[in-house]
Amino acid sequence: MKNLNQWLEHIEHLHSKPIDMGLERMKKMLELMNIKFDCPVITVGGTNGKGSVCSYLEHILLAQGYKVGVHTSPHLIRFNERAKINGSYASDEDLCKHFEKVEKARGQTTLSYFEYTLLGILSLFQEKKPDALVLEIGLGGRLDAVNTVEPTVSVITSVGIDHTSFLGNTREEIGWDKAHIYRTGKPAICGDLNPPVTLVEYAEGIGAHLELAGRDFTALKNDDNTWDYQGPNWHLSQLPEPAMKGVYQINNAAAALAALEAIQNRLKVGRESIEQGLKTAVLSGRFQKIGSDPEMIIDVGHNPHAATQLAETLKQVSGKGRTLAVFGMLSDKDRKKVCEIMKPCIDEWFLADLPTIRGGKAEDLGFYLTEAGVDSKKLKKFSSVKEALQNALESSQSTDRILVFGSFVTVSEVLELLNVPIL
Repeated sequence: MKNLNQWLEHIEHLHSKPIDMGLERMKKMLELMNIKFDCPVITVGGTNGKGSVCSYLEHILLAQGYKVGVHTSPHLIRFNERAKINGSYASDEDLCKHFEKVEKARGQTTLSYFEYTLLGILSLFQEKKPDALVLEIGLGGRLDAVNTVEPTVSVITSVGIDHTSFLGNTREEIGWDKAHIYRTGKPAICGDLNPPVTLVEYAEGIGAHLELAGRDFTALKNDDNTWDYQGPNWHLSQLPEPAMKGVYQINNAAAALAALEAIQNRLKVGRESIEQGLKTAVLSGRFQKIGSDPEMIIDVGHNPHAATQLAETLKQVSGKGRTLAVFGMLSDKDRKKVCEIMKPCIDEWFLADLPTIRGGKAEDLGFYLTEAGVDSKKLKKFSSVKEALQNALESSQSTDRILVFGSFVTVSEVLELLNVPIL
């Protein structure tokens, strides 16, 4: 393979299943490649908010002067978004070099796309010798490839219903699976204000040092657009509002602070770095404004939990005119529930077919919205995100607001169409 695209094509077709949960292949490969880390490792799982918490952790630690490695997924436009060293995306050359190492080490073992690429990124991190690593869990927790890397502290941001075919159909089942990123004797942070009983019982059962939002650490918003964080030892008043917008972002920031507070003996951070991190942490597709006249907002929310938070944020940040939605979802997501939640927020819908085998159809979204009580005259269906966006723009007034949401796929297509840089 000569370039990154060729490597990714090779990796994509290597394994029999696109998603193959389990830890044995990863454990074997980590041992073969002798991948291990002496620096603190922060593992971040949860249904929603993982990317935001990773961004807060990264920017606070960078502000303090630490060298930080960050792995997140999925990417929006370029694979390189999955690996950052000191605030910069990994180069094609570095990624290719470390995929070569994975290829040489694996022998006859086939690896899933996520396993293979994660191993390459971990190998890259080992070479770069960061002061801290932030690793986002891909799916669930118990059998996710990232869970083979031993954490110093583990964070679960929230527990909602998603990936039911892998994790279960209830918050209790999903919470139990995610709780497996916690470790005996180590800090276990939970940012969900209503955690599943199974998560709490698992953490306590293995002897993890569980810290719950609302019990062990709190985030309180003030009238002057500041907020207060209170943890076991830290009492930080009048912190600046996070740069990322959304009703849930203060809770995400508090979970990040709880994780840093729990390992302050390994990674000391001061108030100035915390403030700077909150002001500079940004992430594409998290209630992100990308245009004016009409205002355009993109959000990668793709499940009922995220839709509820998106709907609340839209109410708080009300527009002058109508709200038009460019909306596409994957077929394996809870489209019916998301349509029901978002129905009151949208005045006109521009529904898009999404590509790939998992891509949902505009026709199906139209059915769910009609079932939820939306007037069929307010629905327009298109065979692509591009067509849906063009028609939404043509139908909008300067005072209107266009919301692009429903999937990473929907948002990434709009970012590419409008040539918006990734943050």
